[in-house]
Amino acid sequence: MSGTDVFSNKSRRIAIIGSGASGCICAYFLLKAGLEVTLFDFSAPLRTLLPTGGGRCNLAHAEYDFKELAKNYPRGEKFLYSVFSKFSTCDTISLFEELDIPTYIQKNGRIFPESNSAKKVREKILEKIKKAEFVKEKVTGIEVIEGGYRITTENPSPASVTVNSVPHPNLPHKGKECSRWWFPQVVVSIGGKSSFNILKNLNINIIEPKPSLVGLNCDIKIPSGIVLKNVLSGDMNIKDDLLFTHFGISGPLAYTISSIKAGEKFPYKLSFDLYPQEFNLQELLNTYPRKDLKNILAEIFPANFAKSFLGELADIKACKIDGKTRDYILNKIHNFEVTITGTNKGEETVTAGGVDLDEINPKTMEAKNYPNLYFIGEVLNIDGFCGGFNLQNAWSTAFVAAEGIIN
Repeated sequence: MSGTDVFSNKSRRIAIIGSGASGCICAYFLLKAGLEVTLFDFSAPLRTLLPTGGGRCNLAHAEYDFKELAKNYPRGEKFLYSVFSKFSTCDTISLFEELDIPTYIQKNGRIFPESNSAKKVREKILEKIKKAEFVKEKVTGIEVIEGGYRITTENPSPASVTVNSVPHPNLPHKGKECSRWWFPQVVVSIGGKSSFNILKNLNINIIEPKPSLVGLNCDIKIPSGIVLKNVLSGDMNIKDDLLFTHFGISGPLAYTISSIKAGEKFPYKLSFDLYPQEFNLQELLNTYPRKDLKNILAEIFPANFAKSFLGELADIKACKIDGKTRDYILNKIHNFEVTITGTNKGEETVTAGGVDLDEINPKTMEAKNYPNLYFIGEVLNIDGFCGGFNLQNAWSTAFVAAEGIIN
């Protein structure tokens, strides 16, 4: 095949590096348009989709105003205005209907597949992109070459390629320890936890990745497994459930806080109102004078919480609690302070950081300084709160990149 033959085919051949949510959906849109797609990933396709939504796959969130939707992203809000105006929550629902994945909306706005199975969602998507070529090799580098990009992979397996790709006329297709591929257009969708070393040959600014949506380490003496409902973060005026663990705090409220404070240095202090509702402690003390304090507080907290929370005070009879002690207890409930010393390693579901958004055109997801090179999903410095927001970023950026390539 001559060089002319290869380059004449440039508009139809696309490489996607990373077969996560954004990569596979981008492949779907491109295949639908009749383009040829090669997906590179050493791991199983859509592996990271399986644990989402507790295995149920929280696909999106029922917020239909794109500016309101974008408010749920501590990093990327303004950038996403253009992205969500092109591919909204409504478009996501329509997409999954098209994929034969009907959805439903919970009372809290979270959108799930009717199957409540991430595994079945994965199977449906992979069925729709089976015409793509899957290369199970680890990408180690991307370089600019004549007419496109060279992708280098390491330790190729003879059985790793389902269909032979077109090589660049001036590059060896296979080497002893690596493969080299040429593509006129490349989409990078490696996620936020992968190595950014594959971009080392490109002058692209990377914001150092930090854990987000992760449990927070702190030294507290609350038994693991206790959940308090509707706790208010006094620092940020956010209300949600808080889970106490062996390492500190977790659950929806801790995840939101970890996302907002992803770039903050440790240690830092947090204050919580553990019961942000009106209640008259003195009235309860007067009503049950012979009860221990722990039994009185069991009316509003889990039974084993008060003992660990208040220590010896929990065993005092209500009739023996004076005004000063009562005020101390109330202050501890409404101003519960912890010192955060770090994040729980390995628990993070997404990362803050990645490719600097100043490098990317939000109307196409194309790198401003590298024509025909696109970035989608969590590889970008975009991360959202719990509730389907991170997958919405995946679907939307995948569509915008595919549209940019097709048009």
